[in-house]
Amino acid sequence: MNDEHWMRLALAQARGVVNEVPIGAVLVRDGTVLGIGANGPLTHTDPTAHAEIQALRAAARKTGNYRLPGSTLYVTVEPCTMCAGAIVHARVARLVFGAREPRAGAVVSTLEVLDNPGLNHRVEVAEGVLADECAKLVQDFFRARRAVGRDRTV
Repeated sequence: MNDEHWMRLALAQARGVVNEVPIGAVLVRDGTVLGIGANGPLTHTDPTAHAEIQALRAAARKTGNYRLPGSTLYVTVEPCTMCAGAIVHARVARLVFGAREPRAGAVVSTLEVLDNPGLNHRVEVAEGVLADECAKLVQDFFRARRAVGRDRTV
């Protein structure tokens, strides 16, 4: 199975998000899904309930270990600073994301957190997998929010 296959699974998670920015994540190792996540800070009243964090938490529970070496995290939108830090702490081997996040993306857009020379773990990064589809999902969400005058609530 290739990156597009797993990104489609992450997109399915994002499409299931209700009243939140639609972001999905899937953590895979050796062709097996270890954890999935969908954005949910509002739903869970938890500022850390980003899709990436949800997937990492599920994988840690499933494996019984917060370290997830050899894994790949697929996420529909470029991770923020918090999520990039969690990816490093979990020892995720590879990050694959779809769309860039020009305002809060901390991998290539506003910061390059994963490239910090002080970190003792390196994460391989691939971007742009199904980028147009991932970006459209978020753009459609914000377009709909603006249409009802609620753009600043998220």
